[in-house]
This record gives sequence, C-alpha cells and structure tokens, in this order.
Amino acid sequence: MLEHYVKKILSARVYEAAHETPLSPAPLLSRRFGNHIFIKREDLQPVYSFKIRGAYNKMAQLTDEQKACGVIAASAGNHAQGLAMAAKLMGVKAVIVMPRITPEIKVQAVRERGARVILKGDAFPEALAHARTLMDEHGYTFIPPYDDPDVIAGQGTVGMEILRQHPGKIDAIFVPVGGGGLIAGVAAYVKYLRPEIRVIGVEAEDAACLKAAMEAGERVVLDQVGVFAEGVAVAQIGAAPFELIQHTVDEVITVNTDEMCAAVKDIFEDTRAVSETSGALSLAGLKKYVQQSGAEGETLVCINSGANTNFDRLQHIAERTELGEQREAILAVTLPERPGAYKQFCKVIGKRMVTEFNYRYANPEEAHVFVGVQVKPGGEDRAAVVEKLREAGYAVEDLTDNELAKLHTRHLVGGRTTSDLEEEVYRFEFPERPGALMNFLTHLPADWNISLFHYRNHGASHGRVLIGMQIPNGDRARVEEYFNEIGYRFWKESDNPAYRLFLS
Repeated sequence: MLEHYVKKILSARVYEAAHETPLSPAPLLSRRFGNHIFIKREDLQPVYSFKIRGAYNKMAQLTDEQKACGVIAASAGNHAQGLAMAAKLMGVKAVIVMPRITPEIKVQAVRERGARVILKGDAFPEALAHARTLMDEHGYTFIPPYDDPDVIAGQGTVGMEILRQHPGKIDAIFVPVGGGGLIAGVAAYVKYLRPEIRVIGVEAEDAACLKAAMEAGERVVLDQVGVFAEGVAVAQIGAAPFELIQHTVDEVITVNTDEMCAAVKDIFEDTRAVSETSGALSLAGLKKYVQQSGAEGETLVCINSGANTNFDRLQHIAERTELGEQREAILAVTLPERPGAYKQFCKVIGKRMVTEFNYRYANPEEAHVFVGVQVKPGGEDRAAVVEKLREAGYAVEDLTDNELAKLHTRHLVGGRTTSDLEEEVYRFEFPERPGALMNFLTHLPADWNISLFHYRNHGASHGRVLIGMQIPNGDRARVEEYFNEIGYRFWKESDNPAYRLFLS
C-alpha cells in the first residue's frame, strides 16, 4: 500500500499551481528548546495553505467530461481557496459551499479567485450536506478536502520535499491533523523511505478525532468539535487517510487553545510569518513533545500549514499567548479589607511582576482580588507561588487553567451583585452571525430573567457568551433540554470558583 502511494506522490501534478516551499531553520526556538527545529513554510503557497496541493492534483485527474460539469466542494476555507485557484487555472466552473461561520478573509479570497460561494449552515456537516444536494441536482463533480487518494497524494508532496530538503538526520516530523489528508500523505512517503523517522500527529484537544480513532481502533464521530482552530475542526477522520495513518503514524499529541496561541507567536518571532491557529498546531505539539520527553539535540520538523486568519483574531491570540507559554499564573486571592493589604501582598510576591490586579469592594472584612503573576516559562514555579501565598495566610484559588476566568471573569470583575439572585450561570459558544442571539432568546421561556450577560468578539467563528438566568423552580430540571434544542455548545458554570468569587 505504501509503495502505491509513494508512486502516486512522485507523479502528483501539484507544481503547475503550488510552489516548493522552504524548510526554514528556527534558531530562536532551537536555542530555547535545545533541539534543531525546522518549520516547513506552507504558509507561503499562493493560497497561503498546503491545500492547493491536494485540490490541484485531484482536479488534474478529472476527465474532460467531469471538468465540463463544473466542480463543487464544502470547505471552511483553505480547501476552498485551493480548489478555487485550481479551477481558475484549468478554466473550470467552481462552486464552494462554506459554513456561515467561515472567517470573512477566506470567503473573500475564494470569491476573488472566481468561484461561486454559497454560505450554508453553522458548521461543516451542514455545508457538506448542501454541497452533496447541489451535486445531485446539477451534476457537479465533487472534490473532497481530504478523504481521497489523489488528494492524499497531492498533500504527500510536502513529505517528499522535506526529505529532499533535509537529507540528513531527522528524528520526528510533526503534522497538523484535521481530516487526515496531509498526515496520511506525509506518513506514507516518509515511512516508506525513512521508516526510522517518527511521524507525530498534532490535534486540537477539543477536535481530536484521530486520537479517538487510534484509541478505539476504528473511526469514531466526535459528539462536539471545538472551532477555535477552524482549519482542523473535523468530527471524524477520513476513511482513506485512516487506512494509512493507523499503520504509519507513531503518536498523536493534543494541544489546547493557549498552546496554539503561543505557537503563533513563536512562528512569528522566528520567521515573521503570522500563522493561523491550525497552522501553528504542529509547532505547539512539537514543543509539548520536547517538554514531556526531555528530548535534546534532536532534529525536529513541524509544518506551518496555513496563514489564513482574520487580523482581529490576533488580539485574542496575543492575550492568550502568555498563558500558552505558561509565563503567567491567574489567581483568586482573598485579602483583608484594610489599608496596606495590597502592599503587603506585593511584599509576599517579592520581585515577581504582577501582570493584572482587579478588585471590587465586597464587605468590610475581606476582598477577593483577581491577580496575574509572572512565573517562569513552562510554569514550573506556579505551584511554589501559590504555596508561598498560602503560607502567608492568604486563601488562594489557582484559575490559570480555568476557561471562564480567562475568557470572561477578568473582564467582568467589578460587576458583582449585592443581592441573592439565585441565578444559574452558563457559558455558550454562539455562531458568529446575525440572528444568533435572537434565536437563543426566542427559545427561552418568557418567564426566565437574564441576570448576567457578557459577550466578547475575538474575531473567531464563534462568539463566547456568559449568561446568568433566574429560572423558576419548575423549569430547573429542564434547563439543559431547552439549550440542547437550540443547538449551541454550552457549559454550566454556576459552581465555578471564578464565578462564585467575583460575580455572584
């Protein structure tokens, strides 16, 4: 099977549209982590993503009759741009169905390359279903984003270039994983020619469909998929990729939002390239691998898979970067309500920088403060900071890994109520489109009172919303039934310490 794919990769028609991208050394990262780190620059493709390789190769295999029918695809962005460019070069009509949550930069890029864009649904499955309906109605030729041997072969040319560009020792190659087309192609080529090289997949921890499949021994469908890294937000690994992956991939690493944001910064500092979050995914996994394994002096390659991100997302990415590097601890600390208490607290902290300090008067005896404290990279001394404060007599709650604290509480400190509301608090992800809030409110019973509402747009495909509600006793058992009917992702936060200490 590997030989078959290697032959397809070697004969793949990609360079009529794609470029051979550089394998760039990352000197800052290499010095920092004690390894030889290289970044494969797929962000330098004409469509700013590796997806042009698979899309063009698949298009090149079509018959004249299939091309004459026009092509169609469902995509959240990068595959769409690759297909639009491929179709334009070949003079073929292209229709792309995209979820309504797709970043505007990707929608416009597809239109500028001559494809017709149809926005449908709030997630990829809805867009895909509509694309297949249109295919049946109009006879379009469907071009899959990853689950196809010709697409896999096109993406596999990335692995071919890596081995040609660095013929010497390589210990591991880190590959971002969504549907699996890229890692399947890279792993097939690398393992056939250089089986000693480890191929490691990297997934967002809230979209880890490959990890779930590897653990189960078969493809599974995730109940929910996180969309922060929309380029890899896939609920099920592709069938054709998985057939290859389960025999060729050595390990799968998952990373969180903060780790991806930190990797975006790392890539920028070494290359001056602004990666999208899914593009920085493999570097985040590489860093985690080094930290967990203690690797030293190894040659490690990661693939920057794309750079299609909205500019206004960078604010949120920058905000989360320090946490991703674990350079900051977020703490809830109870101080005595008396003059000089903050000064005494700073004395206990010592020479560490206080990066954030939020306070609201609560009662005559004590105050709850929301504090950011600088710690060593990697957060190795975070526990020591907490212990030092507790030894000094302070009540401390570590909120560094608390999503509610990072997304909402730090912006709401001071909004604490003085009355007993008996509210229930939930955190939601709303699709970032007109009517999403109205849809939510329409489904709520008329006698539910909203007592807290916080929303902050981060330039992402989904808005993050915190809502407090006073719910009649008769409805309390059915709260989540109502929310399930609406269809937005949600988390109950009524018992979250970040809420209890600062907002209740």
